[in-house]
Amino acid sequence: MIVGYARTSTVEQVAGLEAQERDLAAAGAQKQFSERVSSVAERAELKKALDYLRDGDVFVVTKLDRLARSVPDLVSIVEVIAAKGASLKILNLNLDTTTPTGKLMLNLLGSIAQFERELMLERQREGIAKAKAEGKYKGRAPTARNKTSEVLALSQDGIGPAEISRRLGIGRSSVYRILENADVSGS
Repeated sequence: MIVGYARTSTVEQVAGLEAQERDLAAAGAQKQFSERVSSVAERAELKKALDYLRDGDVFVVTKLDRLARSVPDLVSIVEVIAAKGASLKILNLNLDTTTPTGKLMLNLLGSIAQFERELMLERQREGIAKAKAEGKYKGRAPTARNKTSEVLALSQDGIGPAEISRRLGIGRSSVYRILENADVSGS
């Protein structure tokens, strides 16, 4: 059986997910698992897809970056697939791990992708440091802290943290932090 997996990083990427699902169907995927979640988050559908695999199945993804976030992650996923007696196919690379060349190419591409990501993060850190040194980078504005007086007033009116969070459009943890810092938490 051909089992497909599609993933986008954000909920807004509907067209990207639909395109992946269409490509997986065209590749013959009889069963598909899809999710809209960052690669660093818990990927429940990926886990379900890997659990679903059986001996002789082919696990198909459209692109390598839709499957793994790093070389160790890729190696771990490939080991799970191999332990099930299945193989991996990456459509945009025309890569199939049933061949020795396919296995070699997968490891090389995974290493290059991780190297590229690490370089990008390094450049990003350097850019932020430079902007800070020039006084151009201030970071994110502390929106919740700016609403401290409103949080305290609503709390004194007997409104709970969840409702305060909803009304003011800030995180519930921020409400708790403000209340804790003001010693108004009621405990």
